[in-house]
Amino acid sequence: MPTAASPQPEARQKLARARYVKDTIETLTAPRLVTMLYDTLVSDLQEAEAHIAAGDKFNANKRLVRAQKIVLELRTSLKPEMWSGGPRLAALYDYWLREIVHANVRKDAARVAACRHQIEPIRDAWHQAANEVQTAAAS
Repeated sequence: MPTAASPQPEARQKLARARYVKDTIETLTAPRLVTMLYDTLVSDLQEAEAHIAAGDKFNANKRLVRAQKIVLELRTSLKPEMWSGGPRLAALYDYWLREIVHANVRKDAARVAACRHQIEPIRDAWHQAANEVQTAAAS
């Protein structure tokens, strides 16, 4: 019989996974963390579109709420005063947040898709920038 000091195998696996994820995130470079956030954001929007199309409001809401949290994280971590494009990017984050909230309220797949189509090129640019930073650091 397991004791409180000896967690079940499932609990040990969850703890190990949580530790792995925590360690991975803490050792990521800032550009890689941003690209991961963008990748997850795009994935959540794609899944939300599919859930809306399937009439699955619960899971659409779940994905759109997570997308909202990601956009909010990107917005709050941005320091717009650090570069000339910062204020425009901040305004874009604010716009996406409003659009995703409205899309969630109305379960509007077209609005979700419109946001995703705007986000994808920016995600791709972040990937390119992260690769350039990594290449420069390795040189």
